Formats: sequence, C-alpha cells, structure tokens
Amino acid sequence: MWNPEVYLTYADHRGRPYYDLLSRVDARAPRRIVDLGCGPGNLTETLTVRWPDAAVEAWDSSSEMVSAARERGVDAHVGDVREWTPQPDTDVLVSNATLHWVPEHADLLVRWAGQLAAGSWIAFQVPGNFEAPSHQSVRELVHSPQWSTLLRDFPFERTDVVRTAAGYAELLTDAGCAVDAWETTYVHELTGGYPVLEWIHGTALRPVRAALDDEQWQRFCAELIPMLDAAYPRREDGLTFFPFRRIFVVAQVK
Repeated sequence: MWNPEVYLTYADHRGRPYYDLLSRVDARAPRRIVDLGCGPGNLTETLTVRWPDAAVEAWDSSSEMVSAARERGVDAHVGDVREWTPQPDTDVLVSNATLHWVPEHADLLVRWAGQLAAGSWIAFQVPGNFEAPSHQSVRELVHSPQWSTLLRDFPFERTDVVRTAAGYAELLTDAGCAVDAWETTYVHELTGGYPVLEWIHGTALRPVRAALDDEQWQRFCAELIPMLDAAYPRREDGLTFFPFRRIFVVAQVK
C-alpha cells in the first residue's frame, strides 16, 4: 500500500526531476499524454498547463494513489504498467520514478517504442542510488538475523536494478529511437529529526513497512536511524545533505 501523504512529504524535492525530464521533451501539440506511475497526481496535473489541448491519461498500480490523483481532477486509472497499451493518438509517454519497480521494464520500453507512432516521445526517470548509503544501510539491516526471515522478499537486494544512462541509450537507439540520456545527482537540503528516514519511508522502505506490524516497524526504524545518521550527519545549522542520483531518458520514435 502506498501512502500519498507520506510520499508528498518532500513533494518539492521529488518534483524537480519531473520538470527537468519534461524540459527536454519537444512535443509541440500532443494529442494525448500518458503518465505511467502518476502517484498522487500533483505532477500529472501540471501537464495541462504546458499542453492545455492534450488529453492527459494517468495510471498507477496503487488504488490509494489513484484516488488522490482523481481528487485533483486527474483522469487516473488503477493498472499495472506491464498491461498498458498506447492508444493510437498517444504522442507523449511519461514515467517518473516508477520503472525501477518493474524488473522487466527494459522489455516494456522496447515494446512501447514499437507500438507508438513515429514522432512520439518516451520520457522516463529512475533513481540511480541503489548503491547509496541509505540503501546499503537498509539492505544490511534486512539481512541481519533478527529481520532476514521476515523481510526475505525485500525487492532491492541487487544494486543493478536499473541500467546506466548509456545502457538505456543503447537499448532505445536499437529500438529505433533518437535518444537523449543523462544523469544528475541532486543534493537535497533536508531538515527535521530523521529526514532521510522520512524520505525513504515513502519509497524504498514501503515493502519493509508492508511486511511488518506496527511494533516491528518501530523496532526496525529504531535500529535504522543510527545507521542513517552516521551516513548522513545533521549539521549544526540543522541541515542534512542527501545526495540522490537519478537517470533520465528522453527518446523520440523515428
């Protein structure tokens, strides 16, 4: 279960990659834009500002997220991205921080490139921080004797969950696209008592939270907090700097 309120805790920080991604999409008058993994819809609704004449279609696997998006007026649907098929008038496909949850997403990208019409755009962004201290700390704790049995299905055991920017460029170039791929490391200035825990609580720790009851979750967090504090120390002025690497790809079907 996804919690829209938790996810929106750092909405300003999480939103910046979305705008950076779309700034490289040069679609002039798209007929239909599809947002796969729309979350609570706070970013999806901005698409109509740039492209007011386009139909905006949104999908997410979480009914909670879809409900939140619909409350914002977004035409959102509950569904698995693996089952989505573009309508003939789809000119822009956007997916922000979603595809890393789908192990076979490289195959999906090739399939979509073959289904979309010439001139259509595919734009996606995925985190590239699976080797970061935050994820290393979670994996270390998940593997510890007291948690390894309960959390044996933790999805981010591997660090190669996503490809490099060059890897995606090769994939989509071979699929018949003109590709613009890059990566950016954002250094987020976070505040609060446990800011990194709050950040990953809404994303990477979601499977952990789902597997534990309330008492177990509190114990897990109590053990994780010192590890995160050591990796991301809070400064005397109260700021915690949290580097976050992201991989961007914008591809146009030839």
